[in-house]
Amino acid sequence: MKIGFIGLGNVGGKLSGSLLRNGHDVMVRDLNPELVAQAVAKGASEAQSPREMAKACDTIITCLPHPTISAAVVEGEDGLLGAFGPGKIWMEMSTTDEAEVKRLGAKVLATGAAAVDCPVSGGCHRADTGNISIFAGCDRATFERILPLLTTMGRRVLHTGDLGSASVLKVLTNYLATANLITCAEALTVAKGAGMDLATAYEAMRISSGNSFVHETESQVILNGSRDISFTMDLVLKDISLFQDVADRAGVPLDINPLMIDIFKDGIDRFGSRELSPNIIKRLEEATGLSITAPGFPAEMVDDEPEEQGFEVVPKHG
Repeated sequence: MKIGFIGLGNVGGKLSGSLLRNGHDVMVRDLNPELVAQAVAKGASEAQSPREMAKACDTIITCLPHPTISAAVVEGEDGLLGAFGPGKIWMEMSTTDEAEVKRLGAKVLATGAAAVDCPVSGGCHRADTGNISIFAGCDRATFERILPLLTTMGRRVLHTGDLGSASVLKVLTNYLATANLITCAEALTVAKGAGMDLATAYEAMRISSGNSFVHETESQVILNGSRDISFTMDLVLKDISLFQDVADRAGVPLDINPLMIDIFKDGIDRFGSRELSPNIIKRLEEATGLSITAPGFPAEMVDDEPEEQGFEVVPKHG
């Protein structure tokens, strides 16, 4: 299977790197020539357009920062649709809108190709080692076809149901991660204001019922001061806004998410859209005059688990 990969950013570059590292035949495309050159140096070939890639490859993966960019790649001039047909597979690994991936997926399916939404979750450091989690929304037959690719790029793979289901669950989990980030920022700031040692506060949170994946990762880079998880405020706002769209379509009134949207809009107004997302704590640092940093914490997260072959996670249904 020849694989095309469009989008070599913070996540896409690492996912495509896992494919190359494990011997897959990969063709790449990105608007940043430096990222393309890095992939080519690892053994990839380069496509000059999405359509050229769709002609040459069996499976085309897109991993892009916004649904409008995915739409342009799929249905734009010289886009993927121009060369899709029976036997081809489109794998959308971007964090995107359920309704939009269904809309584009219907156009892909109309050509006779297959369509999958398969976003990832678990942080860039786990994408780098092939240990990230992957959700996949598609029919079961297509899932079986792509499972070897998914278990190369990820450790835990969950078949979520039909096309679009993975995107719903992805923005749901990103909503939870954002809520965790905001509450961790508040907890650490209160700890400092109350005179607690921040390293001790970190451990108290880690070994208690207040622990979370976000605390074990993002709280560390907050305390280091780098605040670097390779994720920015504009992407957080995009994700929780997509979650709000899902809630609105489902008729579910939310209390917390609208407040989080306002918090990140304020963060973007103050610090810029490309500010690192853990720096949302700067709102509290500025309000209190406190510096929420402590020695001994890493500047970035590194996955210390060895790379292993992934596997399918099967939900318990009683």
